Amino acid sequence: MPSLRVHLPPGTSLDLDGLRAELDVQEEFSPAALAEAEAAARAPRLPELDRTDLPMVTIDPPGSLDLDQALHLARTSTGFRVSYAIADVAAFVTPGGALDAEVFARGVTLYAPDKRVPLHPPVLAEGAASLLPDQVRPSVLWTLDLDADGALVATDVRRALVRTRARLDYAGVQAALDAGTGDEVLLLLREVGLLREQRAAERGAVDLPTPAQEVELDGSGRPCLVWRAMLPVEGWNAQISLLTGTAAARLMLAAEVGLLRTLPPADAASVEALRRSALALGVAWPAGEAYGSVVSALDPAVPAHAALLTLATRLLRGAGYTAFDGELPEQPLHSAVALPYAHCTAPLRRLADRHVAEVCLALSAGTDVPGWAREALPRLPEVMAGATRRAGALERAVVDGAEAVVLAARVGERFDGVVVETGPDRGVVQLHEPPVRARCEGADLPLGERIEVELVSADPATREVLLRPV
Repeated sequence: MPSLRVHLPPGTSLDLDGLRAELDVQEEFSPAALAEAEAAARAPRLPELDRTDLPMVTIDPPGSLDLDQALHLARTSTGFRVSYAIADVAAFVTPGGALDAEVFARGVTLYAPDKRVPLHPPVLAEGAASLLPDQVRPSVLWTLDLDADGALVATDVRRALVRTRARLDYAGVQAALDAGTGDEVLLLLREVGLLREQRAAERGAVDLPTPAQEVELDGSGRPCLVWRAMLPVEGWNAQISLLTGTAAARLMLAAEVGLLRTLPPADAASVEALRRSALALGVAWPAGEAYGSVVSALDPAVPAHAALLTLATRLLRGAGYTAFDGELPEQPLHSAVALPYAHCTAPLRRLADRHVAEVCLALSAGTDVPGWAREALPRLPEVMAGATRRAGALERAVVDGAEAVVLAARVGERFDGVVVETGPDRGVVQLHEPPVRARCEGADLPLGERIEVELVSADPATREVLLRPV
């Protein structure tokens, strides 16, 4: 599916401040938390190990300043070495302090088109703790050795000073690789990323190729709806983060202490229902093929595939965090990754990652896990669940509101779309343009087929859109 961009009509706007107030989003930090952050920015706890010799780069969306990760890749005699530096937030946050308490209350950074509501004050998140170019920063440095097939063979985690050389963005990196002008690190990122994607497919990992429906501001500050497909380099970069998360899970499971990001396997009845839907839609599902392999190969530009992708998301519900200490969790798997996995690569934006990093640092060094990190583990699943729900609610409200604003002046018009969900008395239709998904009246909507619909209503106040078949 190509990228689509639809500007909201002139004179209209989204009440983003109202949305944040409705969801009880706390934007301001307390004076005590800000004072701690500013003091820590001036005098962080620095490690002795100096790895500023590594020519590391960051790859993020354009304009990003909260840079959690920097990477360097090198070829070795037996495979590859991935050096992955993660911002060392624990160098700035004092356990039990005012800032720590406020970060626990927030859980994650919240994103909207006009602003971020950060997990940490900007003096840290976009300044002293961020892996900005040409700045010496404390980091948690993961050294991951892979064999020639991309399999992880050795893991080392330690604190180190790093200095990134460049702040790159996905589109620029993709353009350089496509043009054959990417440097050795970027070429290796593609090579290792492809190897890791192949290994993921072989073990049955699930990667839904669904375009992102987003709301952003254009250069003049006007909101627009965007239907954006992910670039290949975003997938390769994500594989480095997934590799690190699986290495962290392996360390913690071996020591029987830690925090995993878990997703229970889809039950057999749900997989069979999806397989029947695929057959009804005319989508090939070879005998014995795992559902992850089938859905990962779908093309969202094909109507039947778009419908099956929407149905497949139901099999990926139930993600959460699982803490353990002294015995292994009953269900340690993240079924979409098809391995045990942990969040550890975005501590500026996600609370849990700072604690996972601290556990892994201790385990790698053969020392005791610090009390503050160990004692927090049982609290984190509930804290992160609440934060994740709040982030999801804000994201959905922003998109729903943008859709209603885009369509508010077009009630009565007709549109082409694809039926992606059905129900007893209504379903969901994905319009081709504008990039909107909306409820549609009708009990017998043809799943996976193109239909013409009429816009019945679009109410920006309630953020609701309703369609009906023509």
